[in-house]
Amino acid sequence: MKLFGLAFSLLMVTSIVAQDTITKKDIAAASRLMDLQYTDKEVDTMYEGVKENLLLLKAMHRQKLINSVQMSLAQNPALPGMVFPTKQEKIKWNLPKTNLPTDLNELAYYSIEELASLIKSKKISSVELTKFFIERIKKYGDSLQCVISITEDIAIQQATEADAAIASGKYKGLLHGIPYGLKDLFSVKGTKTTWGASPYKNQIIEEDAYVYTRLREAGAVLVAKFTLGALAMGDYWYGGRTKNPWNLQFGSSGSSAGSASATVAGLVPFAIGTETWGSIVSPASTCGATGLRPTFGRISRTGAMALSWSLDKVGPICRSAEDAAVVFSFIHGTDGLDASAISKPFNYQPSADIKKLRIGYAKNYFDLIRDTTRSEWKVLETFKQMGVELIPIVFPDTVYKSNIMDAVISAESAAAFDEFTRNNIDDEMTRQGVFDWPNSFRVSRLMPAVEYVNANRLRYLLMQKVNEAMQQVDVLICPTRGSGNQSAITNLTGQPVVCVPTGFDKRTNAPFSISFLGNLYDEASILLAAKAYQKATAWDEMHPPRFK
Repeated sequence: MKLFGLAFSLLMVTSIVAQDTITKKDIAAASRLMDLQYTDKEVDTMYEGVKENLLLLKAMHRQKLINSVQMSLAQNPALPGMVFPTKQEKIKWNLPKTNLPTDLNELAYYSIEELASLIKSKKISSVELTKFFIERIKKYGDSLQCVISITEDIAIQQATEADAAIASGKYKGLLHGIPYGLKDLFSVKGTKTTWGASPYKNQIIEEDAYVYTRLREAGAVLVAKFTLGALAMGDYWYGGRTKNPWNLQFGSSGSSAGSASATVAGLVPFAIGTETWGSIVSPASTCGATGLRPTFGRISRTGAMALSWSLDKVGPICRSAEDAAVVFSFIHGTDGLDASAISKPFNYQPSADIKKLRIGYAKNYFDLIRDTTRSEWKVLETFKQMGVELIPIVFPDTVYKSNIMDAVISAESAAAFDEFTRNNIDDEMTRQGVFDWPNSFRVSRLMPAVEYVNANRLRYLLMQKVNEAMQQVDVLICPTRGSGNQSAITNLTGQPVVCVPTGFDKRTNAPFSISFLGNLYDEASILLAAKAYQKATAWDEMHPPRFK
Protein backbone atom coordinates (compact mmCIF):
# COMPACT_ATOMS: atom_id res chain seq x y z
CA MET A 1 0.00 0.00 0.00
CA LYS A 2 1.31 3.44 -0.93
CA LEU A 3 1.09 4.83 2.59
CA PHE A 4 2.38 1.77 4.43
CA GLY A 5 5.89 3.15 5.05
CA LEU A 6 4.55 6.49 6.24
CA ALA A 7 2.10 4.92 8.69
CA PHE A 8 4.81 2.61 9.91
CA SER A 9 6.97 5.62 10.71
CA LEU A 10 4.10 7.37 12.45
CA LEU A 11 3.71 4.37 14.70
CA MET A 12 7.25 4.77 16.01
CA VAL A 13 7.63 8.55 15.91
CA THR A 14 4.51 9.47 17.87
CA SER A 15 4.24 6.39 20.15
CA ILE A 16 0.66 5.83 19.03
CA VAL A 17 -1.33 3.58 21.33
CA ALA A 18 -4.67 3.73 19.56
CA GLN A 19 -5.89 4.55 16.08
CA ASP A 20 -7.82 7.63 17.17
CA THR A 21 -4.72 9.29 18.62
CA ILE A 22 -3.31 10.07 15.14
CA THR A 23 -3.68 13.74 14.27
CA LYS A 24 -3.23 15.49 10.98
CA LYS A 25 -0.24 17.29 12.49
CA ASP A 26 1.38 13.89 13.07
CA ILE A 27 1.16 13.16 9.35
CA ALA A 28 2.79 16.46 8.42
CA ALA A 29 5.56 15.92 10.99
CA ALA A 30 6.23 12.34 9.92
CA SER A 31 6.38 13.30 6.25
CA ARG A 32 9.49 15.37 6.90
CA LEU A 33 11.28 12.20 8.03
CA MET A 34 10.52 10.74 4.60
CA ASP A 35 11.93 13.76 2.70
CA LEU A 36 8.35 14.57 1.64
CA GLN A 37 6.07 17.58 1.95
CA TYR A 38 2.30 17.28 1.83
CA THR A 39 -0.14 20.18 1.46
CA ASP A 40 -2.95 20.62 3.99
CA LYS A 41 -5.40 19.36 1.39
CA GLU A 42 -3.29 16.24 0.78
CA VAL A 43 -3.08 15.57 4.52
CA ASP A 44 -6.86 15.90 4.80
CA THR A 45 -7.25 13.33 2.03
CA MET A 46 -4.67 10.98 3.58
CA TYR A 47 -6.04 11.06 7.12
CA GLU A 48 -8.50 8.17 6.97
CA GLY A 49 -6.10 5.97 4.99
CA VAL A 50 -3.30 6.49 7.52
CA LYS A 51 -5.58 5.43 10.35
CA GLU A 52 -6.58 2.34 8.39
CA ASN A 53 -2.92 1.51 7.87
CA LEU A 54 -2.35 1.62 11.61
CA LEU A 55 -5.08 -0.97 12.08
CA LEU A 56 -3.32 -3.13 9.49
CA LEU A 57 -0.02 -2.81 11.37
CA LYS A 58 -1.64 -3.74 14.66
CA ALA A 59 -3.19 -6.81 13.04
CA MET A 60 0.18 -7.84 11.59
CA HIS A 61 1.85 -7.37 14.98
CA ARG A 62 -0.52 -9.91 16.49
CA GLN A 63 0.96 -12.56 14.21
CA LYS A 64 4.19 -14.16 15.44
CA LEU A 65 7.19 -14.12 13.09
CA ILE A 66 10.26 -15.97 14.37
CA ASN A 67 13.70 -15.24 12.95
CA SER A 68 13.76 -18.33 10.71
CA VAL A 69 10.71 -17.27 8.65
CA GLN A 70 11.97 -16.15 5.22
CA MET A 71 10.75 -13.43 2.87
CA SER A 72 8.79 -14.57 -0.16
CA LEU A 73 11.11 -12.41 -2.26
CA ALA A 74 14.45 -14.13 -2.98
CA GLN A 75 17.61 -12.31 -4.09
CA ASN A 76 19.33 -13.61 -7.23
CA PRO A 77 22.76 -12.15 -8.10
CA ALA A 78 22.64 -13.43 -11.69
CA LEU A 79 21.39 -11.05 -14.36
CA PRO A 80 19.13 -12.08 -17.27
CA GLY A 81 21.07 -13.77 -20.04
CA MET A 82 23.99 -14.90 -17.88
CA VAL A 83 25.17 -18.46 -18.56
CA PHE A 84 27.19 -20.55 -16.08
CA PRO A 85 28.80 -24.01 -16.16
CA THR A 86 26.51 -26.84 -15.11
CA LYS A 87 28.84 -29.86 -14.93
CA GLN A 88 30.81 -30.62 -11.79
CA GLU A 89 34.29 -31.85 -12.70
CA LYS A 90 36.23 -34.16 -10.41
CA ILE A 91 38.67 -32.21 -8.25
CA LYS A 92 42.13 -33.81 -8.20
CA TRP A 93 43.49 -32.99 -4.77
CA ASN A 94 47.22 -33.42 -4.20
CA LEU A 95 47.35 -35.16 -0.83
CA PRO A 96 50.91 -34.84 0.52
CA LYS A 97 52.85 -37.62 2.20
CA THR A 98 52.97 -36.42 5.79
CA ASN A 99 54.57 -37.71 8.97
CA LEU A 100 53.81 -36.88 12.56
CA PRO A 101 56.03 -34.06 13.83
CA THR A 102 58.47 -34.73 16.66
CA ASP A 103 56.81 -31.89 18.55
CA LEU A 104 53.09 -32.66 18.40
CA ASN A 105 52.30 -28.99 19.09
CA GLU A 106 53.19 -28.37 15.44
CA LEU A 107 49.97 -30.17 14.47
CA ALA A 108 48.12 -26.98 15.44
CA TYR A 109 49.27 -25.34 12.21
CA TYR A 110 49.23 -28.28 9.84
CA SER A 111 47.08 -27.74 6.76
CA ILE A 112 43.87 -29.67 6.22
CA GLU A 113 45.63 -31.71 3.52
CA GLU A 114 48.49 -32.62 5.87
CA LEU A 115 46.09 -33.63 8.64
CA ALA A 116 44.00 -35.58 6.13
CA SER A 117 47.11 -37.44 5.02
CA LEU A 118 47.90 -38.39 8.63
CA ILE A 119 44.34 -39.58 9.28
CA LYS A 120 43.95 -41.46 6.01
CA SER A 121 47.27 -43.26 6.55
CA LYS A 122 46.25 -43.95 10.19
CA LYS A 123 49.34 -42.23 11.58
CA ILE A 124 46.97 -40.44 13.91
CA SER A 125 43.36 -41.16 14.78
CA SER A 126 40.55 -38.65 14.59
CA VAL A 127 39.95 -39.13 18.32
CA GLU A 128 43.60 -38.28 19.09
CA LEU A 129 43.50 -35.23 16.82
CA THR A 130 40.17 -34.11 18.25
CA LYS A 131 41.44 -34.35 21.83
CA PHE A 132 44.54 -32.39 20.81
CA PHE A 133 42.49 -29.47 19.49
CA ILE A 134 40.01 -29.56 22.38
CA GLU A 135 42.95 -29.21 24.78
CA ARG A 136 44.17 -26.19 22.84
CA ILE A 137 40.70 -24.67 22.99
CA LYS A 138 40.61 -25.21 26.74
CA LYS A 139 44.09 -23.75 27.14
CA TYR A 140 43.73 -20.63 24.99
CA GLY A 141 40.01 -20.03 24.53
CA ASP A 142 39.67 -17.76 27.56
CA SER A 143 42.68 -15.64 26.58
CA LEU A 144 41.14 -15.01 23.18
CA GLN A 145 37.53 -14.87 24.44
CA CYS A 146 36.66 -16.73 21.27
CA VAL A 147 34.68 -19.72 22.56
CA ILE A 148 31.01 -19.88 23.51
CA SER A 149 30.78 -23.65 23.99
CA ILE A 150 33.05 -26.67 23.62
CA THR A 151 31.06 -29.50 22.04
CA GLU A 152 33.25 -32.21 23.56
CA ASP A 153 30.66 -35.00 23.75
CA ILE A 154 29.56 -34.44 20.15
CA ALA A 155 33.21 -34.25 19.04
CA ILE A 156 34.32 -37.50 20.66
CA GLN A 157 31.29 -39.32 19.27
CA GLN A 158 31.88 -37.98 15.74
CA ALA A 159 35.63 -38.67 15.92
CA THR A 160 34.98 -42.22 17.09
CA GLU A 161 32.57 -42.75 14.19
CA ALA A 162 35.15 -41.29 11.78
CA ASP A 163 37.83 -43.70 12.98
CA ALA A 164 35.47 -46.65 12.73
CA ALA A 165 34.53 -45.73 9.15
CA ILE A 166 38.19 -45.42 8.14
CA ALA A 167 39.02 -48.75 9.80
CA SER A 168 36.30 -50.39 7.68
CA GLY A 169 37.67 -48.83 4.49
CA LYS A 170 35.04 -46.11 4.13
CA TYR A 171 37.17 -42.97 3.76
CA LYS A 172 34.95 -40.00 2.88
CA GLY A 173 37.53 -37.47 1.73
CA LEU A 174 39.79 -34.73 2.99
CA LEU A 175 37.55 -33.55 5.85
CA HIS A 176 37.03 -37.03 7.27
CA GLY A 177 38.03 -36.91 10.94
CA ILE A 178 39.14 -33.24 10.80
CA PRO A 179 38.06 -31.05 13.77
CA TYR A 180 36.49 -27.64 13.14
CA GLY A 181 34.36 -24.91 14.74
CA LEU A 182 31.12 -23.12 13.93
CA LYS A 183 30.17 -19.50 14.39
CA ASP A 184 27.50 -19.64 17.09
CA LEU A 185 24.65 -18.49 14.91
CA PHE A 186 24.35 -21.97 13.37
CA SER A 187 21.97 -24.28 15.18
CA VAL A 188 23.04 -27.76 16.20
CA LYS A 189 20.65 -30.05 18.04
CA GLY A 190 21.47 -30.38 21.71
CA THR A 191 23.67 -27.27 21.85
CA LYS A 192 23.11 -23.66 22.75
CA THR A 193 22.85 -21.27 19.82
CA THR A 194 23.36 -17.89 21.45
CA TRP A 195 23.82 -15.53 18.49
CA GLY A 196 26.40 -13.88 20.78
CA ALA A 197 23.68 -11.84 22.50
CA SER A 198 22.52 -11.72 26.12
CA PRO A 199 18.79 -12.27 25.43
CA TYR A 200 19.61 -15.54 23.65
CA LYS A 201 22.53 -16.90 25.71
CA ASN A 202 20.48 -19.91 26.84
CA GLN A 203 18.66 -20.42 23.53
CA ILE A 204 18.47 -23.96 22.17
CA ILE A 205 17.25 -24.49 18.60
CA GLU A 206 16.54 -28.15 17.92
CA GLU A 207 17.57 -28.05 14.28
CA ASP A 208 20.79 -29.00 12.52
CA ALA A 209 22.00 -26.23 10.23
CA TYR A 210 22.65 -27.13 6.61
CA VAL A 211 26.37 -26.39 6.78
CA TYR A 212 26.74 -28.51 9.93
CA THR A 213 24.88 -31.37 8.25
CA ARG A 214 27.12 -31.21 5.18
CA LEU A 215 30.27 -31.22 7.30
CA ARG A 216 29.00 -34.11 9.38
CA GLU A 217 28.27 -36.08 6.20
CA ALA A 218 31.87 -35.35 5.13
CA GLY A 219 33.10 -36.88 8.40
CA ALA A 220 34.29 -33.60 9.94
CA VAL A 221 34.23 -33.26 13.75
CA LEU A 222 32.58 -30.30 15.51
CA VAL A 223 34.72 -29.34 18.53
CA ALA A 224 33.38 -25.88 19.40
CA LYS A 225 30.96 -23.08 18.69
CA PHE A 226 32.77 -19.77 18.45
CA THR A 227 31.91 -16.21 19.40
CA LEU A 228 30.32 -13.63 17.18
CA GLY A 229 29.58 -10.01 17.82
CA ALA A 230 26.10 -9.78 19.34
CA LEU A 231 23.52 -10.49 16.63
CA ALA A 232 26.34 -10.47 14.06
CA MET A 233 27.84 -7.03 14.65
CA GLY A 234 31.50 -6.45 15.54
CA ASP A 235 33.54 -8.50 18.05
CA TYR A 236 31.74 -7.61 21.31
CA TRP A 237 29.54 -10.44 22.57
CA TYR A 238 27.70 -10.97 25.85
CA GLY A 239 30.84 -12.42 27.50
CA GLY A 240 33.37 -9.79 26.45
CA ARG A 241 35.39 -8.94 23.36
CA THR A 242 37.10 -11.49 21.13
CA LYS A 243 40.84 -10.83 20.85
CA ASN A 244 43.26 -10.61 17.96
CA PRO A 245 45.77 -13.47 18.42
CA TRP A 246 48.61 -11.26 17.13
CA ASN A 247 47.96 -8.56 19.72
CA LEU A 248 45.58 -9.24 22.60
CA GLN A 249 45.15 -5.50 23.18
CA PHE A 250 43.04 -5.39 20.03
CA GLY A 251 39.77 -7.00 19.05
CA SER A 252 39.52 -9.55 16.27
CA SER A 253 36.93 -7.53 14.33
CA GLY A 254 33.70 -9.24 13.43
CA SER A 255 31.23 -10.49 13.28
CA SER A 256 32.84 -13.90 12.62
CA ALA A 257 35.15 -12.93 15.46
CA GLY A 258 35.79 -16.24 17.16
CA SER A 259 36.01 -18.21 13.91
CA ALA A 260 38.89 -16.05 12.68
CA SER A 261 40.66 -15.70 16.02
CA ALA A 262 40.54 -19.42 16.82
CA THR A 263 41.68 -20.51 13.36
CA VAL A 264 44.66 -18.15 13.30
CA ALA A 265 45.65 -19.21 16.85
CA GLY A 266 45.62 -22.86 15.81
CA LEU A 267 42.68 -23.88 18.00
CA VAL A 268 41.05 -25.52 14.96
CA PRO A 269 42.20 -26.24 11.40
CA PHE A 270 39.23 -24.23 10.08
CA ALA A 271 35.95 -22.66 11.11
CA ILE A 272 32.75 -21.52 9.44
CA GLY A 273 31.66 -17.88 9.42
CA THR A 274 29.02 -15.71 7.79
CA GLU A 275 29.05 -12.32 6.13
CA THR A 276 26.37 -9.72 5.55
CA TRP A 277 28.72 -6.77 5.14
CA GLY A 278 32.34 -7.58 5.99
CA SER A 279 31.83 -10.26 8.65
CA ILE A 280 34.17 -12.80 7.03
CA VAL A 281 36.60 -10.49 5.25
CA SER A 282 37.07 -8.04 8.11
CA PRO A 283 38.06 -10.51 10.88
CA ALA A 284 40.10 -12.55 8.38
CA SER A 285 41.98 -9.40 7.39
CA THR A 286 42.40 -8.23 10.99
CA CYS A 287 43.59 -11.60 12.34
CA GLY A 288 45.59 -12.74 9.30
CA ALA A 289 43.32 -15.60 8.20
CA THR A 290 42.26 -16.64 4.72
CA GLY A 291 38.56 -15.87 4.47
CA LEU A 292 36.32 -16.92 1.59
CA ARG A 293 33.08 -15.04 1.12
CA PRO A 294 31.40 -17.04 -1.65
CA THR A 295 28.92 -15.82 -4.23
CA PHE A 296 25.57 -14.97 -2.66
CA GLY A 297 23.38 -18.07 -2.57
CA ARG A 298 26.24 -20.55 -2.92
CA ILE A 299 25.59 -22.20 0.46
CA SER A 300 22.18 -22.77 2.02
CA ARG A 301 21.61 -20.77 5.21
CA THR A 302 19.10 -23.18 6.74
CA GLY A 303 19.60 -23.18 10.50
CA ALA A 304 21.55 -19.93 10.52
CA MET A 305 20.38 -16.73 12.22
CA ALA A 306 18.90 -14.36 9.65
CA LEU A 307 20.06 -10.76 9.66
CA SER A 308 19.48 -9.77 6.03
CA TRP A 309 17.86 -12.27 3.68
CA SER A 310 19.25 -10.66 0.53
CA LEU A 311 22.80 -10.28 1.89
CA ASP A 312 23.67 -13.07 4.37
CA LYS A 313 26.33 -15.50 3.11
CA VAL A 314 28.11 -18.53 4.61
CA GLY A 315 31.82 -19.19 4.10
CA PRO A 316 34.96 -20.87 5.47
CA ILE A 317 37.71 -19.17 7.47
CA CYS A 318 41.00 -21.02 7.09
CA ARG A 319 44.76 -20.48 7.10
CA SER A 320 45.29 -20.96 3.36
CA ALA A 321 43.43 -20.67 0.08
CA GLU A 322 43.89 -24.39 -0.58
CA ASP A 323 42.25 -25.20 2.76
CA ALA A 324 39.38 -22.85 1.91
CA ALA A 325 38.95 -24.64 -1.43
CA VAL A 326 38.81 -28.01 0.34
CA VAL A 327 36.16 -26.86 2.83
CA PHE A 328 34.10 -25.05 0.19
CA SER A 329 34.08 -28.14 -2.03
CA PHE A 330 32.16 -29.98 0.71
CA ILE A 331 29.70 -27.31 1.82
CA HIS A 332 28.53 -25.49 -1.31
CA GLY A 333 25.01 -26.24 -2.48
CA THR A 334 21.49 -26.26 -1.14
CA ASP A 335 18.97 -28.40 0.69
CA GLY A 336 16.09 -26.69 -1.12
CA LEU A 337 14.96 -24.92 2.05
CA ASP A 338 16.73 -21.59 1.49
CA ALA A 339 14.87 -19.66 -1.21
CA SER A 340 18.06 -17.90 -2.37
CA ALA A 341 20.41 -20.89 -2.40
CA ILE A 342 21.26 -22.84 -5.54
CA SER A 343 23.60 -25.64 -6.58
CA LYS A 344 26.29 -24.84 -9.14
CA PRO A 345 29.57 -26.62 -9.83
CA PHE A 346 32.84 -25.69 -8.15
CA ASN A 347 35.42 -26.66 -10.74
CA TYR A 348 38.62 -25.94 -8.86
CA GLN A 349 41.81 -27.66 -9.98
CA PRO A 350 44.75 -27.29 -7.57
CA SER A 351 47.37 -27.76 -10.29
CA ALA A 352 45.88 -25.35 -12.85
CA ASP A 353 48.12 -22.71 -14.44
CA ILE A 354 47.34 -19.20 -13.19
CA LYS A 355 48.85 -17.74 -16.36
CA LYS A 356 45.72 -18.93 -18.11
CA LEU A 357 43.64 -16.64 -15.89
CA ARG A 358 42.91 -13.03 -16.77
CA ILE A 359 44.11 -11.28 -13.63
CA GLY A 360 43.51 -7.58 -13.19
CA TYR A 361 43.87 -4.99 -10.49
CA ALA A 362 41.56 -2.16 -9.44
CA LYS A 363 43.66 0.72 -10.74
CA ASN A 364 41.43 3.44 -9.30
CA TYR A 365 41.83 1.96 -5.82
CA PHE A 366 45.57 1.38 -6.11
CA ASP A 367 46.04 4.95 -7.33
CA LEU A 368 44.75 6.10 -3.95
CA ILE A 369 47.71 4.38 -2.27
CA ARG A 370 50.49 6.93 -2.84
CA ASP A 371 53.05 5.01 -0.77
CA THR A 372 54.30 2.43 -3.27
CA THR A 373 56.15 0.53 -0.52
CA ARG A 374 52.80 -0.59 0.92
CA SER A 375 52.03 -4.31 0.90
CA GLU A 376 49.23 -3.88 -1.67
CA TRP A 377 51.74 -2.75 -4.31
CA LYS A 378 54.07 -5.61 -3.38
CA VAL A 379 51.26 -8.05 -4.16
CA LEU A 380 51.15 -6.77 -7.73
CA GLU A 381 54.93 -7.13 -7.99
CA THR A 382 54.68 -10.72 -6.81
CA PHE A 383 52.26 -11.56 -9.60
CA LYS A 384 54.44 -9.83 -12.17
CA GLN A 385 57.39 -11.93 -10.95
CA MET A 386 55.23 -15.01 -11.56
CA GLY A 387 54.92 -13.94 -15.18
CA VAL A 388 51.36 -12.66 -14.91
CA GLU A 389 50.45 -9.69 -17.10
CA LEU A 390 48.12 -7.64 -14.92
CA ILE A 391 45.16 -5.86 -16.51
CA PRO A 392 44.28 -2.41 -15.09
CA ILE A 393 40.55 -2.15 -14.38
CA VAL A 394 38.50 0.79 -13.17
CA PHE A 395 36.18 -0.69 -10.57
CA PRO A 396 32.80 1.10 -10.87
CA ASP A 397 32.96 2.73 -7.44
CA THR A 398 31.56 6.04 -8.66
CA VAL A 399 28.19 4.51 -9.53
CA TYR A 400 27.64 3.97 -5.80
CA LYS A 401 26.24 7.45 -5.26
CA SER A 402 24.14 6.75 -2.18
CA ASN A 403 24.70 4.32 0.66
CA ILE A 404 21.99 1.91 -0.40
CA MET A 405 23.68 -0.81 1.69
CA ASP A 406 22.39 0.94 4.81
CA ALA A 407 18.89 1.07 3.40
CA VAL A 408 18.84 -2.64 2.58
CA ILE A 409 20.39 -3.85 5.84
CA SER A 410 18.32 -1.46 7.93
CA ALA A 411 14.97 -2.61 6.57
CA GLU A 412 15.75 -6.33 6.53
CA SER A 413 17.52 -6.54 9.90
CA ALA A 414 14.76 -4.60 11.66
CA ALA A 415 12.24 -7.00 10.14
CA ALA A 416 14.31 -10.02 11.18
CA PHE A 417 14.24 -8.73 14.76
CA ASP A 418 10.77 -7.22 14.76
CA GLU A 419 9.54 -8.61 18.08
CA PHE A 420 12.98 -8.01 19.60
CA THR A 421 12.25 -4.28 19.21
CA ARG A 422 8.50 -4.17 19.82
CA ASN A 423 8.66 -6.36 22.96
CA ASN A 424 11.63 -4.45 24.42
CA ILE A 425 13.90 -7.49 24.35
CA ASP A 426 16.50 -5.04 23.04
CA ASP A 427 16.83 -3.63 26.57
CA GLU A 428 18.64 -6.84 27.57
CA MET A 429 21.49 -6.27 25.12
CA THR A 430 24.93 -5.61 26.62
CA ARG A 431 25.74 -2.67 24.33
CA GLN A 432 23.26 0.19 23.90
CA GLY A 433 25.21 2.79 21.93
CA VAL A 434 23.99 4.97 19.09
CA PHE A 435 25.33 2.57 16.47
CA ASP A 436 24.55 -0.71 18.24
CA TRP A 437 21.71 -2.97 17.11
CA PRO A 438 19.05 -1.93 19.65
CA ASN A 439 19.09 1.67 18.48
CA SER A 440 19.78 0.74 14.86
CA PHE A 441 16.68 -1.46 14.76
CA ARG A 442 14.59 1.34 16.26
CA VAL A 443 15.82 3.86 13.69
CA SER A 444 15.31 1.34 10.91
CA ARG A 445 11.58 1.21 11.63
CA LEU A 446 11.43 4.64 10.01
CA MET A 447 12.63 3.29 6.65
CA PRO A 448 9.66 3.55 4.23
CA ALA A 449 8.82 0.46 2.23
CA VAL A 450 9.00 2.54 -0.96
CA GLU A 451 12.61 3.55 -0.26
CA TYR A 452 13.63 -0.05 0.54
CA VAL A 453 12.24 -1.13 -2.83
CA ASN A 454 13.97 1.74 -4.62
CA ALA A 455 17.26 0.90 -2.89
CA ASN A 456 17.01 -2.56 -4.44
CA ARG A 457 16.25 -1.06 -7.83
CA LEU A 458 19.45 0.99 -7.53
CA ARG A 459 21.14 -2.23 -6.48
CA TYR A 460 20.07 -3.82 -9.75
CA LEU A 461 21.76 -1.02 -11.71
CA LEU A 462 24.87 -1.58 -9.58
CA MET A 463 24.83 -5.30 -10.39
CA GLN A 464 24.78 -4.46 -14.10
CA LYS A 465 27.76 -2.09 -13.85
CA VAL A 466 29.89 -4.39 -11.69
CA ASN A 467 29.27 -7.46 -13.82
CA GLU A 468 30.06 -5.42 -16.92
CA ALA A 469 33.41 -4.36 -15.45
CA MET A 470 34.23 -7.85 -14.18
CA GLN A 471 33.74 -9.41 -17.63
CA GLN A 472 37.23 -8.13 -18.49
CA VAL A 473 38.94 -10.39 -15.93
CA ASP A 474 38.67 -13.68 -14.06
CA VAL A 475 40.27 -12.25 -10.93
CA LEU A 476 40.48 -8.66 -9.72
CA ILE A 477 43.11 -7.78 -7.10
CA CYS A 478 41.80 -5.12 -4.77
CA PRO A 479 42.99 -3.53 -1.50
CA THR A 480 40.94 -4.89 1.40
CA ARG A 481 41.10 -1.72 3.48
CA GLY A 482 40.56 1.84 2.32
CA SER A 483 39.26 0.72 -1.06
CA GLY A 484 36.33 3.05 -1.46
CA ASN A 485 32.97 1.30 -1.45
CA GLN A 486 34.19 -2.08 -2.71
CA SER A 487 32.99 -4.05 0.31
CA ALA A 488 29.48 -2.60 0.23
CA ILE A 489 29.26 -2.90 -3.55
CA THR A 490 30.40 -6.52 -3.85
CA ASN A 491 28.20 -7.63 -0.96
CA LEU A 492 25.23 -6.02 -2.70
CA THR A 493 26.07 -7.53 -6.09
CA GLY A 494 26.96 -10.94 -4.64
CA GLN A 495 30.49 -11.23 -6.06
CA PRO A 496 32.78 -13.77 -4.36
CA VAL A 497 35.90 -12.53 -2.52
CA VAL A 498 38.83 -14.27 -0.87
CA CYS A 499 41.02 -12.31 1.55
CA VAL A 500 44.61 -13.37 2.44
CA PRO A 501 47.38 -11.94 4.66
CA THR A 502 50.18 -9.91 3.07
CA GLY A 503 52.37 -8.68 5.95
CA PHE A 504 52.28 -6.83 9.24
CA ASP A 505 51.93 -3.32 10.57
CA LYS A 506 55.23 -2.57 12.33
CA ARG A 507 53.51 -0.40 14.95
CA THR A 508 50.75 -2.78 16.07
CA ASN A 509 51.92 -6.13 14.68
CA ALA A 510 48.45 -6.44 13.14
CA PRO A 511 48.27 -8.20 9.76
CA PHE A 512 47.75 -6.54 6.39
CA SER A 513 45.72 -8.23 3.65
CA ILE A 514 44.66 -8.20 0.03
CA SER A 515 41.38 -9.26 -1.58
CA PHE A 516 40.78 -11.22 -4.76
CA LEU A 517 37.38 -10.48 -6.35
CA GLY A 518 35.73 -12.86 -8.79
CA ASN A 519 32.85 -13.30 -11.17
CA LEU A 520 29.62 -14.86 -9.95
CA TYR A 521 29.98 -18.56 -9.00
CA ASP A 522 33.69 -18.54 -9.95
CA GLU A 523 35.30 -19.11 -6.57
CA ALA A 524 37.70 -21.48 -8.31
CA SER A 525 39.61 -18.68 -10.07
CA ILE A 526 40.06 -16.42 -7.06
CA LEU A 527 41.15 -19.34 -4.86
CA LEU A 528 43.67 -20.42 -7.49
CA ALA A 529 45.10 -16.90 -7.66
CA ALA A 530 45.22 -16.66 -3.86
CA LYS A 531 46.93 -20.05 -3.67
CA ALA A 532 49.57 -18.92 -6.18
CA TYR A 533 50.24 -15.79 -4.15
CA GLN A 534 50.57 -17.81 -0.96
CA LYS A 535 52.91 -20.28 -2.64
CA ALA A 536 55.13 -17.36 -3.72
CA THR A 537 55.15 -15.73 -0.27
CA ALA A 538 55.33 -16.92 3.33
CA TRP A 539 52.72 -14.77 5.07
CA ASP A 540 50.19 -17.57 5.43
CA GLU A 541 52.87 -19.70 7.15
CA MET A 542 53.46 -17.19 9.94
CA HIS A 543 51.64 -17.82 13.19
CA PRO A 544 51.19 -15.76 16.38
CA PRO A 545 54.10 -16.69 18.74
CA ARG A 546 51.94 -16.71 21.85
CA PHE A 547 49.93 -19.68 20.56
CA LYS A 548 52.65 -21.87 19.05
